[in-house]
Amino acid sequence: MKYFVDPIMRKWLGIALAVIIVDHLTKWWVSSTLDYQEFIPVLPFFSLVRVHNAGAAFSFLADAGGWQRWFFITVGVIATVIIARLLKRHVDEPRLAFPLALVLGGALGNVIDRVVLGHVVDFLYFHYHGFAWPAFNVADSAITVGAALLIWDSLFGKPTAQKNAS
Repeated sequence: MKYFVDPIMRKWLGIALAVIIVDHLTKWWVSSTLDYQEFIPVLPFFSLVRVHNAGAAFSFLADAGGWQRWFFITVGVIATVIIARLLKRHVDEPRLAFPLALVLGGALGNVIDRVVLGHVVDFLYFHYHGFAWPAFNVADSAITVGAALLIWDSLFGKPTAQKNAS
């Protein structure tokens, strides 16, 4: 219960919840609008396409026979616990807390899909002259942006008080 008492922690959890809500609203819209593998060009380099990913990033282990669903759910739950603890530890450090909240929301958004559907719904598809990036979703975007911000901060961020004390 301590996680929900701190108003600053509630703010970060609210951001994670917002990611989950936007992720699932967009997945619901795509699932109710497009048939499986239906492709709608939006721009010369961007299309909407409804695909189901039973694997991880880039469909890693997608054809593994079904065990991967429970493996990725377990990994997602463990990651959620670790990220929540890190978020609590860095609740007063927005440079760390904001990206952690993005990663938390994205991870939970995809875990919910795996639990409910058995796969993740992906629909954002970038391509250019025969080159294509695998389709992804809002949760994947939040995880990527959060991870990039964490890497950026570790490389270029100002040292925190804890780093200065060592």
